[in-house]
Amino acid sequence: MRKYCLIFLSFALIVILASWGAKGHRAIATIAEKHLLANTKAIVLSYLNGDSITDAATWADEIRDDQQYKNTGSWHFLNLPLGLNKDQFTDFVIKQDKDNIYTAILKAEANLRNPSLNAAQKSEALKFLIHFVGDAHQPMHVSREEDKGGNTIQVRFDGKGTNMHSLWDSKLIDHEGLNNADMAKKYDVATVAEIKQWQSDSPMQWLWESYQISSSLYKDIKPGQTIDDVYYKKSIVVVRRRVLQAGIRLAGELNRLLKDQSPAIIAIAAAPVPKSANPVTAIKLADVKSATGKTVSVTGKVYGAKDIGSMVLVNLGAAYPNQMLTVALKGNAKALADKIEGKTIKIEGTVIEYKGKPEVIITEPTQIQILVMP
Repeated sequence: MRKYCLIFLSFALIVILASWGAKGHRAIATIAEKHLLANTKAIVLSYLNGDSITDAATWADEIRDDQQYKNTGSWHFLNLPLGLNKDQFTDFVIKQDKDNIYTAILKAEANLRNPSLNAAQKSEALKFLIHFVGDAHQPMHVSREEDKGGNTIQVRFDGKGTNMHSLWDSKLIDHEGLNNADMAKKYDVATVAEIKQWQSDSPMQWLWESYQISSSLYKDIKPGQTIDDVYYKKSIVVVRRRVLQAGIRLAGELNRLLKDQSPAIIAIAAAPVPKSANPVTAIKLADVKSATGKTVSVTGKVYGAKDIGSMVLVNLGAAYPNQMLTVALKGNAKALADKIEGKTIKIEGTVIEYKGKPEVIITEPTQIQILVMP
């Protein structure tokens, strides 16, 4: 449910790089979490089976190359012509004849309200909503079809070639040099009045704001342009505000949708299988490929790791792409990533198959031991 690289092609002629980047989406979710009501936070944790809202923020990008979700690419954006007033914009969005970010947000919210859906369906809807609220606030996700949301407009920034879409997805954020937690701390400065106003705005309003910004951005940039410090300083102010608005509005939507639901019922539905139901078998690393579906303990040396936002992918037995086993660290286990680099470790978990290779998902530090080898 994630990727090392994302390639998305569609008849809509749109290419989307990971929207807002992992840091942007995670900062939005971190801000939102600070503004959740206590009961809403419990509901969210229950639906996400203990994962944080921040961990779930990039899920909708990570699954787009999975066969099950291959039709979700158009859910991340809206293509519109320039020059529309608000009434024309609203009419154009409503009359779109295919799924888009607006319909995806409405669908996710409807599913979260639907009492007949099970916990897994509610979890999926929640993860989509967390992500799409962020996408709705990225200006280049509400922009022109003819340049593929700015993807074909080449520019230079920080001495490297990039494009207008990628610039606004992640390059401006990366240049600031903050991690998602620091971004959330620095950006979360909304006044009480702003919070009240932003949380009363509709998804259509969020998109209209992004459309207005992207329309102005097209006027401020030319193909081949070198992005200077003046442009950066002006633009990062917009980025900070849009990330903040997305976080505040996401919290408002989740409070409205989930505050009156029952976490106890959800938690029961999402309860994990007791450990006793999965006896642990000790195996050699060389035999792990034939152990799919079994709960095993296995030992191997770590040959590199990659943080992709929602998890850290650890290569056991050899470096990527020749690893004998991929260990996916999620939740509390992610804190171990820096401590196991180059070490020999013993892990315990259930072997699954991902794209033809064995993988074990680790969520708790107790599932990993760092061994001192003679």
